[in-house]
Amino acid sequence: MTLTMTENEIALAIIQALKEGKKNSLQDIIEELQPYDMAQQYHQLPKKHRNKFILYLSIEQLTSFIQELDKEEQLDILYKLGIEKSTKVLDLMENDDLASLLTDLDQDKIEELLSEMKQEESQIVQNLMNYPPETAGRIMNNRFVWISKHYTIREAVDKLKHFAELAEYLNYLYVIDDEKSLVGVVSYKDLLLGDLHDKIEEIMYSRVVKVDVLTDQEEVAKLISRYDFVSIPVIEDEDKLVGVITVDDIIDVVIQEANEDIEKLSASGKAIDFNTKPLVAAYRRLPWLILLLFIGLVSGSIIDGFSATLEEAVALAFFMPMIAGMTGNTGTQSLAVVVRGLVSSDLTFKEVIKLILRELWVGIIIGITCAIMIAIIAFIWQGNLTLGLVVGASLLITLIIGTLAGTVIPLILYKFKVDPAVASGPLITTINDILSLLIYFGIATIFISKLM
Repeated sequence: MTLTMTENEIALAIIQALKEGKKNSLQDIIEELQPYDMAQQYHQLPKKHRNKFILYLSIEQLTSFIQELDKEEQLDILYKLGIEKSTKVLDLMENDDLASLLTDLDQDKIEELLSEMKQEESQIVQNLMNYPPETAGRIMNNRFVWISKHYTIREAVDKLKHFAELAEYLNYLYVIDDEKSLVGVVSYKDLLLGDLHDKIEEIMYSRVVKVDVLTDQEEVAKLISRYDFVSIPVIEDEDKLVGVITVDDIIDVVIQEANEDIEKLSASGKAIDFNTKPLVAAYRRLPWLILLLFIGLVSGSIIDGFSATLEEAVALAFFMPMIAGMTGNTGTQSLAVVVRGLVSSDLTFKEVIKLILRELWVGIIIGITCAIMIAIIAFIWQGNLTLGLVVGASLLITLIIGTLAGTVIPLILYKFKVDPAVASGPLITTINDILSLLIYFGIATIFISKLM
C-alpha cells in the first residue's frame, strides 16, 4: 500500500492510525519504510503523537529507527521508553553506534545505562570506549563473522548461515589462524565458485588490507576510498582480528570530518546548526572574530600611514576594496583546494612543489587577466594611464601573493602536524588584506607625482 503513497499521504495515514489507536494499521505502514524514512516521519509528527508512535514500534523497529536520529533525540526516546524497554534497544544497537552515543554522557549516566544491559554486550561497548576518539577502534563493529583457515567451503557456508543475523555486513569473510590472527579474506564469489570440499586456506587472499585499532579514522576513510572496499578489518597486537569497519561507518566519518573542516575554514569553531541558540552561536564565533578584528586594525594603520598619498590621488580610494577583496578571494580558493587535497591524499615533497608551482601559474594567469581589465577601466574612468598601470600592477602582484599564501600556509601547518583547516578563510583574507594594501599604496607612492 505505502509503495504508491507520497510522503505526505504516509504522514497523514500515520497520524490517522495514531489518533484511532490502530496499532496494526500503523505497523502495515511502518513495515514498508526504511529506518531513515521512519525517522523523517517521526520528525514530521506533531509532538503530541510522538510518544504513542514510539510505543507502537517493536523493539527491532525502535533499534533501527533510533540509530537514524541525533544523540539528543536518541537519549530522549530512551528515557521515555523506560529502563526495561530501553535496555532491550541498547542490547540490539550496533556496538559502535552505542559507544558513540554514550561518549559525551556523564560517567554516572554511562554506568547506569550499561549496568542494565546484558553483561556481554555491556563489556563489549566498554571495550570500544577505551579506544581514543576518532580512531579505528572507536568506530569499528565487533559483530562480524570469521572463519578458520582450516575450514572447508561447506563449513564456512554453514557458519555464515548460523551467524548471519549477528553480522552487520555480508560481503567478506575474514580468515584467522589458530592464534586468532588475521591471515586472509574470502568473498562470497569465492565461496560460490569453489568446490564445497576445498579448504579455505587454498582459496583465500593472504594479502589483506587492514588497519590497526589506533589508526586515525580519516586514514581508514582514505583506504576504503582508495580500494573501493565496503568493509575493512581492524587488528591489534600481533594481527589479532578485533573488529570490522563498514562503508556506512565511513560515510558518517566523512560527513563529520567535512563539517569540522567547514567550521574551521569559516572560523566558526564548534558546530553551529539551525537549532543553535543565538547566544551560543555568537559565543562560538566571537573568539576568532575578535582576533581578526585586532589584526584588521593593522589595515587601518596602513591606510593612515599612506594618508598623504590618498590626499594627493583621491581616485586610489575607489580601488582599495577591490584590491583587498580580490586578493582574499583567491587566497580562500587556493586554501580550499589544498585542504581538500590533503584530506584525500598524502602529498610527497615532489607533489607539494608541483602544487605550489601550479598555483603560482594560476595566480599569474588570473592576475594578468584581471590586471589588464582593471587597468583599462581605471584609464577610461580617470583618463590617467599611470593610475591604470598602478592599479593593474598592484592587482597582478597581490593576486599572485594571495594565491601562494592560500597554498603555502596550510601546507606549512600540515608539515608541523597541525590541522590545515585551522588556516581559516577569514584569517587568510585578513592577512592578504594587509599585504595587498601595503603593495597597493607602496606602488602608488612611488608614482605619486604622475598620479596627481
